[in-house]
Amino acid sequence: QVQLVESGGGLVQAGGSLRLSCAASGLTSRWYAEGWFRQAPGKEREIVAAISWSSTTLYYADSVKGRFTISRDDASRDSAKNTVYLQMDSLKPEDTAVYFCATATSADPLDVPVDGENYDYWGQGTQVTVSS
Repeated sequence: QVQLVESGGGLVQAGGSLRLSCAASGLTSRWYAEGWFRQAPGKEREIVAAISWSSTTLYYADSVKGRFTISRDDASRDSAKNTVYLQMDSLKPEDTAVYFCATATSADPLDVPVDGENYDYWGQGTQVTVSS
């Protein structure tokens, strides 16, 4: 059974940084992409960043480009466990949300789905609050 556990959220002042981690276990698909999403109160869930199985294709939402960086511990990519990170710098109050990591089974090691409907497993989320 696939399990995703996020950590690293918290309260930070505007301009500060946080690093989110997502520990994934039970992965059995040959190829899978992984992504970070967020949902603020009263707003729809939106994709923040995603990384292909190959780690060569990255996606960032326009709102976070140049400030957030997604990465993965590739040493563990071929095992049933891995860890995906989201480094968040120059944080803004509008980044305040619950952040979720998710995995998507993929037929293409270069594929990066951006629609949450294409993701199969989700973590429980971690709160990020940026004060002004």
